[in-house]
Amino acid sequence: MIMAIGVATAACGGSSLPPGASAEAMAAFEACSELAWEEKQDCYEGRLLDELAETGTVAALGMLEWLAAADRDVRAQSHVLTHAIGISAYAPGDVFTDVFEECTELFQSGCYHGVVQAYFIAMGEPNAEMVAGLCAPYEADPADRWLLFQCLHGLGHGLTMYYGHHLLMALEGCDLLTTGWNRNSCYGGAFMENVVNATAPHHPAAELVSDGTAAEGVPGEAGEASDHGAGAHVHGAMAMADGVEPFEPLRADDPHYPCSILDEKYLTSCYQMQTSAMLWHNDGDIAAAAAACVDAPDAWRNHCFVSLGRDISGRTLQDEDDARRECRKSPEEYREWCYVGAVRNFVDVTATTDAGFSFCRALEDSAKPRCHEAMGEALYSLYADEAARRDACEASETEELALACRRGALVTD
Repeated sequence: MIMAIGVATAACGGSSLPPGASAEAMAAFEACSELAWEEKQDCYEGRLLDELAETGTVAALGMLEWLAAADRDVRAQSHVLTHAIGISAYAPGDVFTDVFEECTELFQSGCYHGVVQAYFIAMGEPNAEMVAGLCAPYEADPADRWLLFQCLHGLGHGLTMYYGHHLLMALEGCDLLTTGWNRNSCYGGAFMENVVNATAPHHPAAELVSDGTAAEGVPGEAGEASDHGAGAHVHGAMAMADGVEPFEPLRADDPHYPCSILDEKYLTSCYQMQTSAMLWHNDGDIAAAAAACVDAPDAWRNHCFVSLGRDISGRTLQDEDDARRECRKSPEEYREWCYVGAVRNFVDVTATTDAGFSFCRALEDSAKPRCHEAMGEALYSLYADEAARRDACEASETEELALACRRGALVTD
C-alpha cells in the first residue's frame, strides 16, 4: 500500500458547502474560504481542532469532509489536515488503541498516522518492545489488516519525527519490527515524513516538536502548546544523540537522493515515494520526473513509476481522465506502472473500489491486466475475507481481467 502526500500547490478554492453541512462547517467555510492559502490552512485547522475539542474525533473528521467537498484547497491538503486531527486527538496518558480506533479511513487515513506521531513524541525514547508492541493488537486478526498497515505506516512517521527527522535513525527503528511486510510498511511512513517535512515544514506535525531547547512538558519558543482547545498539548524535544549530524532530507542536484545512498533493503519503499521529491525540485514537471525514473536502478525503476502514479493521483485530486493523461507522459514501456500507482491511490484515498475499476476500464487494452492485478493487491489490504475479495474482483469487465484481479488479491482459484 502506498500513500499520496499533500505537497502539491493548492488548487483554487471552491464555491459552497453541500446541503446538510453542519453549522460548524458552514461557519468555518465562511470565515476561512476567502483567505490566502497559508492563512486559510491555519484558519481551517484551528476550526477543526476546536471541533475536535468540543465534540471529538468523528465530528472533526466529518467537518473536514464537508469542507473538502466545498473547497478544493482543503481537498488538496486533506491528508495533512487529518494528521492534525489525529495529532491533537492523542494526549499523554490516553490509551493508544482507544484514540487510534476513533479515526477513520477518511483522506488516506491520516488521522491514524497523526495519533501514532503524537504517541511517540509523548512516550519518549523508543525501544524494541515499544516499536514491536505498538501495532501488535492488530496483528492477530486478519480483519484488522487495514488498521495494522495504518499503525505501521504511522509508526514510520512517528519514529522519523522523534529522531529529529534523521531518516537513517528512523529506518533503524523500523528494522526492530519482526516481519518484512511490517518493516516495509514502517519504511513507507518514514520516507513520507522525510519528504513532507522537507517540502512543507509548516505542516501540522511541526507543532509536535521543539527546536531541541525545550524539555518534556516545558514550553519553549518552538514548543509552545497551540491554543486549539482541550486537545492541544506540549510535546518535548527530539531525542538526538550528542554528535549526530543532522540528516539532509533532499538534494536538488540528485533526484534519486536519499535512495541513492541507502542499503538495498530500503530501496523499494524509498523509490515508491521518490517522485514526490523529484516533483518538488522540478516544480511539478511530470514528464521530467518520468525521465528521472528511467535513470533509476533496474530493480527499482518500476517502483519509481508506481510512485509517479501515486503523485499524479494526488495532484489531480483523483480525477480519472486527468490521471490517465498525466501518466501517458511516461515512456510507453513503463506507463502501466504509473497506472498501478494511480489506481492503488484511488483505493487508498477512499477505501472503496468503484473509482479504481472505472480507471482501469478506460485504459488501453495492453495496460488493463496490470491495472486489475493492482486493484487485487489493493483489495487484499481492504478485505481480510477471501470471498469478499473474490466478489469485489467481479467488477472487472472480463473474466480474464477478473483472474488478474484475483491473482493480485491472493484469491485461490
